[in-house]
Amino acid sequence: MYKVNDTVLYGAEGVCVIEEIAVKDLGGISMEYYVLKPVNRETSTIYVPTKNQKLRDKMRRILSADEIRQLIRTMPALNTIWIEDDNERKRSYREIIQSGDRDQIIRLIKTLYLHQTEVKEMGRKVHVCDERFLKEAEKILYDEFAHVLDIEPEQVLPYIFDQIESAEAEEVRQGAAS
Repeated sequence: MYKVNDTVLYGAEGVCVIEEIAVKDLGGISMEYYVLKPVNRETSTIYVPTKNQKLRDKMRRILSADEIRQLIRTMPALNTIWIEDDNERKRSYREIIQSGDRDQIIRLIKTLYLHQTEVKEMGRKVHVCDERFLKEAEKILYDEFAHVLDIEPEQVLPYIFDQIESAEAEEVRQGAAS
């Protein structure tokens, strides 16, 4: 059970603060709701019924800075998840975005980034849907990382690259010391 002032990740909406837990009469039915305020969209409010398991499952605690650094270290080893069939790819990638599952979102970003690089090297354009999925996935991940690490969203990608380089350099040093 979450509490007022907890910071959570809510599906594709990103980082939100639980502003209150209140009984609201929405649509003529009185229910208890988590009232979420997205941190990057102060004018928005999201109401999540406390008794709706499916919607509550979209709420996840945000990672700590240490968990983020550990997650970044796993990125180079993650397998990509490219799907050739356009319709299947759209369906699968949409599910990943909506799930908020960070591991899958990172795999999706890696997959689409590598695909984008490959396609551009061949002088072709990336499919519009793939570009949109990449932007959505990056927004979800970068918003959370930026919030937790107290940096701007545009600083997240350089931070990730720096952390990966540092981890790889440490592995080389440890290998040389053995």
